[in-house]
Amino acid sequence: MALLITEKCINCDMCEPECPNDAISMGANIFEIDPALCTECKGHYDKPTCQSVCPINKCIITDPQHIESDDALFEKFVIIQGLA
Repeated sequence: MALLITEKCINCDMCEPECPNDAISMGANIFEIDPALCTECKGHYDKPTCQSVCPINKCIITDPQHIESDDALFEKFVIIQGLA
């Protein structure tokens, strides 16, 4: 499951530097997460760091358009890191 930053985002810039896959960038109005790069921090951390540092409750949620299993997220991590 890739994550999604909702309209609750206040553009505090806490999430972007925490993403180990560089999946977060500034969009037209708020920060956005690239679902092709988001692994929910699988392979890096026990839980998504962007959610951990976000000061707004439920601002970063599971993206209903990009549901993936833990295995698929880890496989994506392996590919992104060039470990395959």
